[in-house]
Amino acid sequence: MDRFESLSAFVAVADQRGFAAAARALSMSPPAVTRAVAALERHLGVTLFHRSTRAVSLTDEGATFLDRARRILAELREAEQIMMGGRSVPRGQLYVTAPVMFGRLHVLPVINALLASHDGLTARMMLLDRNVRIIEEGIDVAVRIGALADSSLRVMTIGAVRQTIVASPAYLAEHGSPATPANLAVHRCVVASDVRGGGAWSFGARGESIVDVVPRLTVNSIDAAIAAAETGVGLANVLSYQVAERIARGRLIEILADHAPPPMPVSLLYDPGRAAMPAVRAFIEAMRSQAGQGAWG
Repeated sequence: MDRFESLSAFVAVADQRGFAAAARALSMSPPAVTRAVAALERHLGVTLFHRSTRAVSLTDEGATFLDRARRILAELREAEQIMMGGRSVPRGQLYVTAPVMFGRLHVLPVINALLASHDGLTARMMLLDRNVRIIEEGIDVAVRIGALADSSLRVMTIGAVRQTIVASPAYLAEHGSPATPANLAVHRCVVASDVRGGGAWSFGARGESIVDVVPRLTVNSIDAAIAAAETGVGLANVLSYQVAERIARGRLIEILADHAPPPMPVSLLYDPGRAAMPAVRAFIEAMRSQAGQGAWG
């Protein structure tokens, strides 16, 4: 039994919640994934998954083993990168997580450039608007926006983004621009649910003033909120990097800038033990360089 292949198959099935999906993620055949997991179960003497025709779920033993399997694979990958690339050439796989829109706009281009420069490097991105467990998931670097809780992980702040209230020129021409946050009560607002407080908008030097807006439209993604604001539905509360291009082109106008709360830091979060890995070093330096170019609005 190939232990590395079996562990990889087990983690992929748990992540993808199915053998066929895991096979696609690993570029393996479904029977090969099934055999690898079955071999691991025989070796361990436990059942790792509940299997049915409709779903696959972890057993208690499988859930307990999953975190350990992730750590083993992460350590193996780290050792491979160091041995394959020495301490100078990025090789192996780089695993990064970031917020969805920030990742698409500002992390993906960095990774694309690294891949173009280093033939021996591959990358995996997890774009989620929630925090994930870095060590347990085997992630090399997490890009985070906002204040961070204390932890044993290393934090490098590389920039900041601002809250930005925006509206289309057509909306402001018809309804006027609010002079103060209190004026939002009589304006139409677009709210992205479950994103940065939803309808509770913060203002003031310390973010101490909270205005509860009544939404004209509620959507479940920031992309949809921005699109609605651009078509004149109402005002939207977003982050500067999300609308920098639209503001530059005059498709959206920033308002209430003098009342904005303090900027939020953009940070890189990673295990100190991985800081020496060439791929991690290259990614961190590339992100710092991008931040220095003022690319985030």
